[in-house]
Amino acid sequence: MNLFEKIFNYRMMAQLEEHGALAVTAQERRWLLMMLEHPEAAAALSPDTLDKLRQCLGCSDERNDSLRSVIVEKAGSAVPSLYHPLLRTLRQMIVKKSGMQLRHTRKDGFLLPSQTGVPYKLEYSMVKREWYLLWYNRRTRSLMTTRLRSIHSVEEMPVSMEFFNQAAATLAQQLEKRMQHATIEIIPDYNKELSRILYAFSCFDKQVQYDELSDTYTIKLTFLGDETEYVLSKLRFLGLRVRVTDHPYMKFRMREAAQKSLARYGYSSALETAEHDNGVMAAEAE
Repeated sequence: MNLFEKIFNYRMMAQLEEHGALAVTAQERRWLLMMLEHPEAAAALSPDTLDKLRQCLGCSDERNDSLRSVIVEKAGSAVPSLYHPLLRTLRQMIVKKSGMQLRHTRKDGFLLPSQTGVPYKLEYSMVKREWYLLWYNRRTRSLMTTRLRSIHSVEEMPVSMEFFNQAAATLAQQLEKRMQHATIEIIPDYNKELSRILYAFSCFDKQVQYDELSDTYTIKLTFLGDETEYVLSKLRFLGLRVRVTDHPYMKFRMREAAQKSLARYGYSSALETAEHDNGVMAAEAE
């Protein structure tokens, strides 16, 4: 790409950003057409949003028949629906900064009495493959995490802006205490696979930095403590492409997995350090 092409592209992107426009590729239009044909589209999107999307795509000559013939899943395992009927209701409460009255069941199926609080955030657990509601319990003044499938009923309840801001600040502090942070370094030989590596961690909050001198990308991940095992599974999948630099427990677990693999193929001496560090690292993780 020469200098004039770079200047033209910069001006074009600046104009799009200034007018609030978004450049959409033909593949993205075909994907959107397929999404609108999904049976759950009518429940997941509001009627106004559906009409707008269909009007925008109505003038397009794109057809998704060829793409549909390519994207075919064979012998796939049964996966629960990603959409839950309460998602839109709770999301609207969060946007409007309103309170709620909630009834939900415990793990043993017992229906708890109605509780009041403030909805804070919706999260999807990649480990358990279900939606969770993070909310502020007005009685206990604490952070609660409830599965959407455990919610029996929820009703909107107006609250003052002062109370909502106070509850949100309290939840943010309590949630930060449950967060884990890890720095993952990409080995320079695999920089060309940056997109693939970032996709593996796409469901987590992250920051990417690049050191020009060492030609090294660094990913700073933020995740809940109970999602550590899922992050470890992604690290094992990426193998030699990445290296954990600052999380002692995750470094120990990765070393332990490598040593057990070596021992399976006859390198029993590799387990000496694992047995020595096992108690120390397990205590640190707790």
